Amino acid sequence: MADQKGVDMATEGKKVDSTIDADVDFNSQYDSVPQYEAPYSAPLHRKLKSRHIQMIAIGGIIGPGLFVGSGNALRLAGPAGILISFALVGIIVFFVMQSLGEVATLIPVSGSFTEYASRFVDDSLSFALGWAYWYLWVTVLANEYNAISLVVRYWAGAQVVPQWAWIVIFWFIFISFSFLGILAYGEVEFWLSLIKVLAILIFFIVSIFISAGVIGPQTIGFKYWNDPGAFADSINGVARTFVIAGTLYAGTEMVGITAGEASNPRRAVPRAIRQVFWRILIFYVGMVFFIGILMPWNDERLLGKGSKTAASPLTIALSDARINAGASLINSVIVIAVISAGNSSLYVSSRTMLFMARSGKAPKILGKVTKSGVPWVALLFSNLIACIAFLSVSESAGTVYEALITLSGVATFIVWGTIATVHIRFRKGLAAQKQSVDTLPFKAMWYPYGTYLALAANVFLIFFQGYTAFLNPFSAKDFVVSYILLPVFVILLVGYKLWKKTKFVKLEEMDIWTGRREARFIRNDVKTDEEHADNETKKKGFLKKAKEVIIG
Repeated sequence: MADQKGVDMATEGKKVDSTIDADVDFNSQYDSVPQYEAPYSAPLHRKLKSRHIQMIAIGGIIGPGLFVGSGNALRLAGPAGILISFALVGIIVFFVMQSLGEVATLIPVSGSFTEYASRFVDDSLSFALGWAYWYLWVTVLANEYNAISLVVRYWAGAQVVPQWAWIVIFWFIFISFSFLGILAYGEVEFWLSLIKVLAILIFFIVSIFISAGVIGPQTIGFKYWNDPGAFADSINGVARTFVIAGTLYAGTEMVGITAGEASNPRRAVPRAIRQVFWRILIFYVGMVFFIGILMPWNDERLLGKGSKTAASPLTIALSDARINAGASLINSVIVIAVISAGNSSLYVSSRTMLFMARSGKAPKILGKVTKSGVPWVALLFSNLIACIAFLSVSESAGTVYEALITLSGVATFIVWGTIATVHIRFRKGLAAQKQSVDTLPFKAMWYPYGTYLALAANVFLIFFQGYTAFLNPFSAKDFVVSYILLPVFVILLVGYKLWKKTKFVKLEEMDIWTGRREARFIRNDVKTDEEHADNETKKKGFLKKAKEVIIG
């Protein structure tokens, strides 16, 4: 009986999916829908290529926080401390991405884990998660507006334009990019991410020369590990930087959302997921390693009393090496990083809101999509809410702005914990419906141990991330800011469950079919550019494979 039901659901899922397959003529499909319904049911276009998704996978987590926030982490934990915290959180992220990759490769939908929560757990969890995740990225977007308005004014010529005017200028730049469509977003993000990646690799090379004394006035080696020491505040410093590391890693899960607009998710998503480990190791662990050997953790410049650029450990390292143009170069990279991060924030927030609207969890009007597949109402709505960035311009409203931004911090760990929960439920659903895991196009490494580790670690971080509020003296303000989202999340979940009378999804009734793109829906008669690239990678050996890991 369960097998027959699975077959029926599979058939239904294939019917649904065939209407939005990459090879469908979207315009003709749009025209076939009644005109008053078309904007609310038109599909997103699946045009992202493998190279786009691979660069988005790494570009989404190389934001201004890595260039500036890593200095604050060094100050709190010391060089050995940040290596430990970033490596441990990196392991958590790796297993979270393995879980997401398994489900997103099989069921690539733009609602991603927000939709999976509804189908595999409970619709009320999806409601609470969707609004929390949308708020997370709207506040990230607001923070990017604030950051770029300050970073641009580092140059004297830009200071004649007031801060609020720069926010307005970039508000229109971001929304204009987004309205160009998914392919334009993919191309812009690809090139911006490529610049960030190359800048970091160049910094690594320069760092080696600086440390060896080839560049700069002295040979550094590992002297700062001895004086002032490898740890700033022993284990306490390591613990305090777990939250910073988690915040800087936020965005890796973006791959799950881009899978819904990928031309070939069965190929692109696994490739991006498999390279996550190496990219975390190279770009994050590599970055904190090099800044840890180039400057002492007690350098007062890391306090960031001046501009964001001046507080960047990259700027400090180049300045100490007497590379006079270093600050301006780093500022340019930070500007690019902010534009990329803002572009991605608007993309994720709008796609999340689109799913919420089309599933009845947000006003229906937010589900409108243009003929070219742009969710324009959700884009405008998200960008308008991000105007809370203007509060940062006012000294009196600055405290309110900081609180609004900080409130979203715990949302990252809630999302990662939910992804692990969804994956566990998905595997149990497969078993209940007698479906073999051997048929999955991508299987999570070390399941179930890695997934349960990720779940336990994220639950721990959800409650641990605000522990500094309890240190003497107790800070009521820090406590509220760190934990207020938890009761709000519970209220959203319980309130929606009581209002809609939702039920916990039974394993036998779990929808593990709708949204699949079976292998036969992808044109196998003609080799794609990506398949040719795969073959070339196998032929060219190590250098080509290294290029694939770093650039895509």
